Amino acid sequence: MLSTTAFAQDYYYKVTTMRATPGKLLELIDLLKADMKNHNALGMKEPFLMRHSQGDHWDLLMIYPIGTTLSNHFTDNAIKKRKASKTQDQPYGSEYYDYISFQEEQIVTGPDFVDFNRRFRTFGYYHVEIFQALAGKQKELLEERIMENVYLKEIKRDDNLIFTKVMGGEADIFTLGFYRDIKHYAESADIPLEVENKAAKVAGFESVYTIGSYLRSLLLEHHDTLAGAVRND
Repeated sequence: MLSTTAFAQDYYYKVTTMRATPGKLLELIDLLKADMKNHNALGMKEPFLMRHSQGDHWDLLMIYPIGTTLSNHFTDNAIKKRKASKTQDQPYGSEYYDYISFQEEQIVTGPDFVDFNRRFRTFGYYHVEIFQALAGKQKELLEERIMENVYLKEIKRDDNLIFTKVMGGEADIFTLGFYRDIKHYAESADIPLEVENKAAKVAGFESVYTIGSYLRSLLLEHHDTLAGAVRND
């Protein structure tokens, strides 16, 4: 088992999952894209937006960068800026919610913003895995996610970015894998079994066959989704 002591999560993000009002998904996307263009003028970082292509019940997932200090998110000035947008921190009953059937927000800690931004801008296809741990298994689930990143590196694949819960929402952890397209995502199917098995053992698993079953032993809920980037250009 790997230690999580050296695992650094020093940046805060707000994560919002949205399900559009039936028939209004494209209108919601247009609204979000238009608002994202105004973020710089308002002195706000532009959020990362993706649309699911298969799996899970949400239509859109937005990750909004907060910064290295969570308290800055709750200053009067920061709140004023978000409310000046048309999609962030909108008051109850506002026009924004005409486009929303369901919305859930959560604050998480995650990877360095520069690395996240580079990957999101470089790649346009994502593997999103959302996990809710069994009681008492949160730390072990994080260890397992770190182990899987070791495994991915050993088979010459990019590791996943890991995000962990601070407040809100049901998920304890979610991870993002970055790919050019679905063909790039599926390339691991061509890796020889002996290479995968050796990598799994280096990462701390009994074998490549036990990775999935071990992960499942830690989980109450698991949502697995493929998604594509929504750009504002």
